[in-house]
Order: sequence, then C-alpha cells, then structure tokens
Amino acid sequence: MTEEAIFEKITSILTRQLSLKNVALTMDTALIADLGADSVDLVGAVMTFEDEFGIAIPDEDLEGIVTIGDAVKAVAKNL
Repeated sequence: MTEEAIFEKITSILTRQLSLKNVALTMDTALIADLGADSVDLVGAVMTFEDEFGIAIPDEDLEGIVTIGDAVKAVAKNL
C-alpha cells in the first residue's frame, strides 16, 4: 500500500472521528495543535488505524505521532 493510499484512509478516519468539516489536511497537519485532538482522540484514532489496516502500532511509536505524516509513517512501518 502506498503512503498516498494510507494518507487518504487516515484522513478519512480523522475527518469522521474528529467531526472535521472543510478542513484541508496535509502530511504536516498537527493532530493536537491544528485539529484540536486530545489524548483520548489520539488513542481512539490509533486504535481505529490498527483495526482498519490490520496492524499493531507499538507503544513506543505512539509518542512520535504528532502530525498526519507521522501517523502515515507509523502505519506504513507496521504493515
């Protein structure tokens, strides 16, 4: 799966989970600073990523997920 395909799926999940409307999402979009996500939102999003992609993201990778690009890389690394 390409990073572009992973990005599309992740942005779809985030749009749904965070109830985003008319927000331009890029690889540099910060989950907390730009989207207003909190720690509970992030845990929920990562759990959904794991379910959707059929993977497990190790706990040590979670702290590094700050932007959408970081989430894409974490998913790609664990596919």
